[in-house]
Amino acid sequence: MYTGLVHLHNLLRWVVLIALLIVIIKLVLKQDALKASKVLLISAHTTLLLGLYQYFFGAVGFQLIKSTVGGMKVVMKDAASRFWAVEHAFSMILVIAFITIGHIKYKKTGKSNPTLVFLVLALVLILLMTPWPFKAGVGRPWYPGA
Repeated sequence: MYTGLVHLHNLLRWVVLIALLIVIIKLVLKQDALKASKVLLISAHTTLLLGLYQYFFGAVGFQLIKSTVGGMKVVMKDAASRFWAVEHAFSMILVIAFITIGHIKYKKTGKSNPTLVFLVLALVLILLMTPWPFKAGVGRPWYPGA
């Protein structure tokens, strides 16, 4: 089951990225982006729930901190362990917050400028903190099972 959830989490990152790009493009072009923003919000929160499950019950999150002799002190010294135990989780929670704030601002005001700021910040954080295949020590395949 855990492997299937990791694959689903991995697939949903593409849904989030595509939806985020669509919303940003629609906002730049001054088109209505409410439906696309809802898809982004739902897929982002679903990805968050899967990620939180993996963090608390998987091998590279909270369990890694608990099982490491020396705990958090030792985990923070190792780049790969730190990425999974702290950096990825914290930054993706920020991403979800930015996406949620952007969606709420757009829904309330209908203006794209304040919304764009939050969504671009979310996009930058996603691109920086996703375990892309070329990221040394923490890379995951482009597609699940590949």
